[in-house]
Amino acid sequence: MAAAASRTPATVLDVDGYEVRLTNPDRVYFSERGETKRDLADYYLSVGDGIVRALRDRPCMLHRFPKGVDGAKVHQKRLPAGAPPWVETVRLHFPRYGLHADELCVTRLADVIWAVQMSTVEFHPWNSRRPQPELPDEWRIDLDPMPRCPFSRVRRAAHVAHEVLDELGAVGWPKTSGGRGMHVYVRIRQEHGFKVVRRAALAFAREVERRLPDDVTTTWWRKDRAPTDLFVDYNQNARDHTMAAAYSVRGNARGTVSAPVAWDEVDDALPDDFTIATMPGRFARLGDLHAGMDDAVFDIAPLLEWADRDERDGRDEPTGP
Repeated sequence: MAAAASRTPATVLDVDGYEVRLTNPDRVYFSERGETKRDLADYYLSVGDGIVRALRDRPCMLHRFPKGVDGAKVHQKRLPAGAPPWVETVRLHFPRYGLHADELCVTRLADVIWAVQMSTVEFHPWNSRRPQPELPDEWRIDLDPMPRCPFSRVRRAAHVAHEVLDELGAVGWPKTSGGRGMHVYVRIRQEHGFKVVRRAALAFAREVERRLPDDVTTTWWRKDRAPTDLFVDYNQNARDHTMAAAYSVRGNARGTVSAPVAWDEVDDALPDDFTIATMPGRFARLGDLHAGMDDAVFDIAPLLEWADRDERDGRDEPTGP
């Protein structure tokens, strides 16, 4: 009779005084270099201040990969069963479906590491916080390339977005998407609902499109875009739309990270530069490049004036799918 396969014992991690039991720590999650579940936990521990700041008090969808990123992905809205009593949630309501979901609400690093124990690789937070979940405090600019869009075009659009933000008096905080695009976040006053923030985001996207008409589109339907277009995805500001957080690992074999960058790094940074292997050293050197975001709050009123102008000029707001 064949001997039973040996199993690596679970590891118990002390995360700021909270014990998190990590089972199957040697399971390979990222096949390109063979990084494991324990490597993933160690990565999030190394960028702890940054990932907690990006997620704190935000409803958070989890992208779980129980067999590693080459296996099936689970989109998890509701908090997985078996959470310790210190893990907190926020209840969200979906009137259209008559449903609600109690989503993870990170308040400490131990929450993140417990989610890793539950096979979470990606963290996708809302752009609002638990005290007022229907009022976003974060405007998200998503530079989303079509399949044949070169990264040089993404960089060019990022610089134009920076130019427009400067003219508005807004501070933008760029990061790689962890894929082929880039994101720019802006902290905003928490006084408008999702539809209003989305309307402001569309007005901004159209201004970038005006300045880069050969590179950028705001055409909603994918079938109507050219394969080399860069889409400024304003709809990421709609309710229940989420993006990978700053410092979130992405579910690919290389283990790339959605990495905050400085504006003067945009011309040299490549998405594959930022991985669970390279980011710990970078974070140790630079700290959290998004740490000052809460101190730079923008009033979106000028963007709503632009939206009014566009509508007077006959540019109706697309509804999307």
